[in-house]
Amino acid sequence: MVEKSAEVLISGPDEPAVTRHSSAEPTTTATERELAEILAGVLFIEHVPVDGHFFDDLGANSLVMAQFCARVRKRPDLPSASMKDIYRYPTIRSLAAALADTGPDAFGSPLPTSPSAQTAQTALPAQVTPTRTLSYVLCGTLQLLIFLGYSFLTGLVAARGYEWVATGSGLVGIYLRSFLFGGIGFVVLCIFPVVAKWILIGRWTPREFPVWSAAYLRFWIVKVLLHANPMILFVGNPLYVLYLRALGARIGKEVTILSRSVPVCTDLLTIGAGTVIRKDSFFLCYRAHAGRIQTGRITLGRDVFIGEKTVLDIDTSMGDGTQLGHSSALYRGQVVPDGERRHGSPAQPTDIDYVRVAPARCGTLRRTGFGLLTLLQLFFLYVPLTVGGVYMLFTEVPALGKRLGPEAAGITLSELLTDALMLSTVLFFGFVFVGLALMFTVPRLLRLVVKPDKVYPLYGFHYAAHRTTARMTNIKFFTWLFGDSSYIVHYLRALGYDLSQVEQTGSNFGTEVRHETPYLVSVGRGTMVADGLSLINADFSSASFRVSRASIGAHSFLGNNIAYPAGGRTGDNCLLATKVMVPLDGEVREGVGLLGSPCFEIPRSVERDSRFDHLRTGDELRLQLAAKNRYNIRSMVFFLLVRWLHTFVLTALGLVSVGLYGVLGHVVIAAYLALTLGFSALYFVLVERCIASFRALRPRLCSIYDPYFWWHERLWKVPDEYLDLFNGTPFKNVIWRMLGVRIGRRVFDDGCYVTERTLTTIGDDCTLNAGTKIQCHSQEDGTFKSDHSTLGTGCTLGVGAHVHYGVTMGDGAVLAPDSFLMKGEEVPPHARWGGNPAVEAPDAPGRLCDAGPAIATGTSRVNGAATTAS
Repeated sequence: MVEKSAEVLISGPDEPAVTRHSSAEPTTTATERELAEILAGVLFIEHVPVDGHFFDDLGANSLVMAQFCARVRKRPDLPSASMKDIYRYPTIRSLAAALADTGPDAFGSPLPTSPSAQTAQTALPAQVTPTRTLSYVLCGTLQLLIFLGYSFLTGLVAARGYEWVATGSGLVGIYLRSFLFGGIGFVVLCIFPVVAKWILIGRWTPREFPVWSAAYLRFWIVKVLLHANPMILFVGNPLYVLYLRALGARIGKEVTILSRSVPVCTDLLTIGAGTVIRKDSFFLCYRAHAGRIQTGRITLGRDVFIGEKTVLDIDTSMGDGTQLGHSSALYRGQVVPDGERRHGSPAQPTDIDYVRVAPARCGTLRRTGFGLLTLLQLFFLYVPLTVGGVYMLFTEVPALGKRLGPEAAGITLSELLTDALMLSTVLFFGFVFVGLALMFTVPRLLRLVVKPDKVYPLYGFHYAAHRTTARMTNIKFFTWLFGDSSYIVHYLRALGYDLSQVEQTGSNFGTEVRHETPYLVSVGRGTMVADGLSLINADFSSASFRVSRASIGAHSFLGNNIAYPAGGRTGDNCLLATKVMVPLDGEVREGVGLLGSPCFEIPRSVERDSRFDHLRTGDELRLQLAAKNRYNIRSMVFFLLVRWLHTFVLTALGLVSVGLYGVLGHVVIAAYLALTLGFSALYFVLVERCIASFRALRPRLCSIYDPYFWWHERLWKVPDEYLDLFNGTPFKNVIWRMLGVRIGRRVFDDGCYVTERTLTTIGDDCTLNAGTKIQCHSQEDGTFKSDHSTLGTGCTLGVGAHVHYGVTMGDGAVLAPDSFLMKGEEVPPHARWGGNPAVEAPDAPGRLCDAGPAIATGTSRVNGAATTAS
C-alpha cells in the first residue's frame, strides 16, 4: 500500500550550507560555543554564528537538525534538545537560553496517578527477559493446531448445514431452512467467543504475563475469536454495546461506540452513561511491553467524549463530562477530573469543546427499536439470502452443479480450468463494474435524506442512511486501485468530492482516503494528500449527529495519518505533518507548516526545495505527467490482474473441493480454509518479491516524476491485508522475513505495519503493539525520500506509535503509545521516548511512557468514586 508523509523540512542533506558571518558578534557562553561546534560538525562548515537561523541562514533541514540533537544528547555536560526545541528556538543563542531555563526535565511535575498505576509502573522490567525459543515455537505450533481445529469444526458445521438445506423442497423450503440454519449459526458464532472467554479466562484482572506463554495462548484465543466475531459488523449499533456487556464490560445507558477496535479485556472496561467513542480509537484494556502482556483498567465517566484516532492506555480514567480531542492519547496513569477537557499526545488541558452538535431525543425505546429492526433484517433477509444464495450457486451454476453429480469423476483438468476461468472472471469483474455503478448512484439518492448542518437523532432512518452512505463510499479496493495516480481525482469527483479546478500531479491523493460523507468535502486547487487521511465531516453526541462540510485549503500538503475535522482552522498553502492534530480554534493558519499534537507552527518548508521545480511546471510537467500516467495505467492493470489471478486460483481450488465434497465434506471445507489462507500469503509475498527482483531497496532521493518512484508506487499496489490474520503469532515474523524485513528472533508483532520491508531492521525480542507503523519513506509534493530504520534488540513500540525513516532505536528503548518518532532521530539504548513529536522522557514513575506529564491536580469523581490527584 502506498504510504506518504509530510516532510517537515525538505531541503536536502546534500545542499551546500550557507554561512553568514556577523562583523560584531555578541559574547557567547560556553553552552552556545559547544552547541555551535556540534552544529558546525554536522553541517561540515568551520563556523556557525550563534544568531544564525538554522533553516533560513544556515541552510539546514530537519534531518540534519535531528542528527544535531542526537549528538547533543550524547554529551552529558549539555542539556538535551529535541526537534520541538529546534523549531521553537531556531538559533544557537535562543536554543541555549531556552534549554538553560527549562533544565533537564521539560515535562514538569510528575503526573497524578492512581496507587494501582504507580505499583504497576514500579514493577516494569528494566529490560526484556528473552523468551525461550522452545516456548516461542511451541506457542506457534499450538496456535496452528487451534486454527486447524477451528477450521475443521467450521467445515463440519457448514457441511451438515448445507446437506440439511439441500433437502428442502422449493424456494419456500430452501428459504425456511436457510433462515433456521443461518440464524442459529449466526447466534452460535456470536455466543462462542463469550463462552470461550468465560471458560478460558473467567474475569479479566489487572496483571501481566510473558508473551508466548500458556497464559498468552489463552489470551490470544479470546482475542482472535473476538476479532473474527460477526458482531463487529454492529459497531455503531446499540447491539454492540449489549454484546460488550455480555463479555463483562460495565457500560451505562445511551453509550455510542463507533470504533471497530475491539476491547479484549472487557471486564476492565467501565463506560458511564451518555458516553460517545469515535472511530479509530484504541481502548483495548491491554498493551504489550518489553515482552509481556499487561492488562489494566480503563474507566470513563458519564457523558464522556473520546475523539477520533485516539489511544487510551491501561490504567487511565476520565471523569464525568470530560473530553479527549481527536489525535490524542492518555498515557498510563493519567486522570482527567470531572468536566475538564484534554487533547494532545500526551493529553494536556484545553478549552476546545469537541462536542459540536446539539443533543436530540434518543431514548431507550428508539435504541431498542433500531436494534430489533437490525436483527429482523439480518435474520429474515441477509442471512437467508446469503445461505440460500450459496446453495443456489452450487445447484444452478453448471460449473458447480455438475461436480455434485455422478459425472464429477469424468471432469478433465482443462474443463476445470475453463470453468474456473469463466466463474472467476464473472465474479471479480462483476464486482468491479457493478460495485462502481452502485457507489456512484445509490449514495447520491441517500444524500437527499440527510441535510447538511441539520441535527438528527441517532438510530433512526436518517442515521441508517448516513451509515449506508459511509459504508458504500469507503470501499478500500477502489481507492487502492485508483490511488497514487491522476485517476483518483476522477474517482473522488464521481463519489461527490468538490475538488475545484484540480492541478494534476499524478499523486494528488494516496490510496487511503476516508470520509463520513463524500458530498461535503472540499479540497482546494493544487493540494496534495498522503495516505491515512480521515475526513471528519460528521459530528456525534451520544444521542444525535450532524453532517457538515470539511474544507481543505489550496496549495497545501497533508501528510500521513491525519484526522481532518469540519471546522479545521487551516487555509491555503499549509503543510500538515504526519499525525498532526488539526487546530479547531484560533486564527486560520495560512502559509505555515503545522507539526505535533497539539500542533505548533513550523516553516512551510516545501518552498525551500527547488531541485525538482523545473519538473513541476510548463512543458516539462506535461511530458513527465503523461509518462507517469501511462506507467500508472500499467500499474492499475497489473493490480487488477494480480487480484483476478488470486481469485482464479481460489476458484479453481473451490471447484476441486466441490468435486471432492462427497468423500468427506467437512474435511474438504476445513482443508480449503487452511489452503486459501496459506496460498494467499505465499502468493502475495511472491508477487512483491518478483516486482523487486528479489533485491533490497536502497535509500533514494528523487522526484515523483522519476521512473524509480513510479516503480516504487507499483510495490505499494500489492495487497497486504492478509498480514493482519497473523498478528500475535510467530508466523507474522516468518512472512516479514520472506518479504525482506531483517527481523530478529522471537519478535512479538500484535499489528505492526512496515511500508518498505527491505529498508527495515528489527532486532531480537522486540515488542510491536497494535496500530504501530514503521515507515521508511516520505513524499512531500514533488520529492520522494527513503532511508533505513533500525530497531535494536528488545525495543517496544506502544499502541498506535509511528516511526519515520532514517531512525535508529537503541537496544531496550521504549516508544510510548500514539507517539511520532520523526525522521533521523537516534534513541539511545534503554531510553524512554514519547509524545508527538517524540522526545526523551525522565525515567520516573508517573512520567511520559508510563504515565505522562502533569495534567491535573485536585479531586475528581469517576462514576461516583472519588479519585485524589496529588
